[in-house]
Amino acid sequence: MIRKIKGSDRRILSFPAVHPCEDVSLSTIVSSLITLSHDISNFQYRFFPCNKRNARNAVRLIQLLQPFLYEIRDLKSGLPDPATLILSELHLAFQKLRFLLEDSAREGARLLMLMESERVANQFRVLSGSMATALDVFPFGSVEVSEEAREQVVLLMKQARKGRFEVEPDDKRAVMVVMSVLNRFQNRVAPNEGDLKWVLDYIGVCRWSECNKEVKFLDGEIGFEWLNEGKRKVGFLSSLMGFMSYCRCVVMEVIDDGEEGNKKSEAGIESEMNLSCLNTDDFRCPISLDLMSDPVTIETGHTYDRSSILKWFRSGNAICPKTGKRLSSTELVPNLVLRRLIQQYCFKNGIPFAADMGRRNRDITRTVQPGSLAAEEAMKMVAVFLSGRLENGAVQEKNRAAFEIRLLSKTSIFSRSCLVEAGSVPLLLKLLSSRDSSAQENAVAALLNLSKCHKSRDEMVENCGLELIVGVLKKGLKIEARQHAAAVLFYLASNAEYGKLIGEEPEAIPSLIRLIEDGSDRGKKNGLVAMFGLLKHPENHRRVLAAGSIPLLVHILKSCEKEDLVTDTLAILASLAEKSDGTLAILQFGALHVAVEILNSSTSRVGKEHCVSLLLSLSINGGVDVVAQLVKNPSLMGSLYSQISEGTSRASKKASALIRVLHDFYERRPSGFKTSAIPQEQSIHVW
Repeated sequence: MIRKIKGSDRRILSFPAVHPCEDVSLSTIVSSLITLSHDISNFQYRFFPCNKRNARNAVRLIQLLQPFLYEIRDLKSGLPDPATLILSELHLAFQKLRFLLEDSAREGARLLMLMESERVANQFRVLSGSMATALDVFPFGSVEVSEEAREQVVLLMKQARKGRFEVEPDDKRAVMVVMSVLNRFQNRVAPNEGDLKWVLDYIGVCRWSECNKEVKFLDGEIGFEWLNEGKRKVGFLSSLMGFMSYCRCVVMEVIDDGEEGNKKSEAGIESEMNLSCLNTDDFRCPISLDLMSDPVTIETGHTYDRSSILKWFRSGNAICPKTGKRLSSTELVPNLVLRRLIQQYCFKNGIPFAADMGRRNRDITRTVQPGSLAAEEAMKMVAVFLSGRLENGAVQEKNRAAFEIRLLSKTSIFSRSCLVEAGSVPLLLKLLSSRDSSAQENAVAALLNLSKCHKSRDEMVENCGLELIVGVLKKGLKIEARQHAAAVLFYLASNAEYGKLIGEEPEAIPSLIRLIEDGSDRGKKNGLVAMFGLLKHPENHRRVLAAGSIPLLVHILKSCEKEDLVTDTLAILASLAEKSDGTLAILQFGALHVAVEILNSSTSRVGKEHCVSLLLSLSINGGVDVVAQLVKNPSLMGSLYSQISEGTSRASKKASALIRVLHDFYERRPSGFKTSAIPQEQSIHVW
């Protein structure tokens, strides 16, 4: 009866409440109202950063109504029909009030709720008024309830109407201080630290981890707002995020246990959801029958893909497509849990997730610009502050600065450019020689994020960074530092000249091979992609072969169950096989039949394409002996023809070329040899 929606599944200050169904029993409505009233009463123990008095008053109103609800539940004579409609309206108001209280007390949203305090106060006023209006027409004359319960209801109606539910004076003052700080940012004037601390204390943000929650929440809100055509609140939210980012880096003195959570996030560690018990038909939109890329839930509780349901509404249909029920609201609530499940399902089954590319492009676009002048200047001040700490701070201060740079540079292109302009790259390179393992790891992780900025790559090379980064790759104090160093080399190798210089570092390629052999899955991944990046420079082919990479790569193909690692390994082998010495080494360690098996069984489109590329190069450079072995494989041709029809354009062309090689060999052999399963009737079409 009660619609449970977790805070992470809906936008803040949205109230996806629903009317009880028309055929629901009165006893069910009353029981649900009692449950809701208890939920709301429990908020008396929660901390409210603003609208404290309004929240307490709203909770007290509900508590006044509880005795009345209990007596109605226990009535033996029943209730007249108008009471059902009145209690349904009350149920709707209770739901909205619970949502409003959840948002008002929500951790991570405290600064935003402060700045929205006027809107929140108005919502408290509207909801209390709606409850009073509903109860005003309740047929008390036809219902046997005690005088005490009736008096409580009358008191509720009086207080609801008299209660002003205005923005509290202290809230107004706090809002004015925040606006003053943002104005100082805009004018490139550092804010008064005392003002910042006062605001943080007022809204109950006392620790680094609490401040970090605020930053992450605001970043998520900006992401949601970016999807709206008007993007009206992007500038406002960006300014608040700049405020909180500045506070996190400059005001907070100690990083508490939130640091560990962020490191786990950096490493991409997240709980796996069990897909086996789910019906994957639920992943398809009931309208389009396609996998949903942006599932949203409407008033009736049913979920549709956003684009499909919007087309339905725009066509003049104000009803639920599945139930036919007329909707009082067309509000769409993002179903984030289902979206994540669909993403995992697509990943596990090698299905492209339609929203990934569009979302990635949107995310990149919104991080190029700061969003507002206040956010821009705040970030520039933070960058200068952190670079100063890197240059002049004690070891722990340098470590803290490197960690903050690591966070700031992870997703924001604008933040990276500010940090590079502030001179952080040479200072982070110096920190790579630290004997403090945490400082070294944070420094190389920060450099990894900054290496996505072209200018930072130049600065790394110009400041003798290659030797330092390779040094961390070879003997970093923590395995995490080594795997970050490998990823930095990958980005540096995107420049052909730098790829050549990395290859000339005597320990670079051997250290990558050791990381691939001994590292974690993340370390193996980073080592593989870095090696692939180095192979873009022709001279590094010889170096990779000379370092003894082939046995290790073939072993990964034979034994590894991680499809992404197998795909990366195939990419490297396909590149090495383009030259005869690479082909010879690959054949020597028995990779031919392994590649065919992977082509037949893999669910990865990219992996299949690399398999075809590898087999084509082995056939061309390995001669008739290789082709003869492939011709005898009965399943190969079916897999190759599948690539022509289902693979990418490039995979199709290579599969066609390999089929042609196999057919030519077959036609030139004596008739007695023609026992293979190569189809003779099917034409070869090059896309």
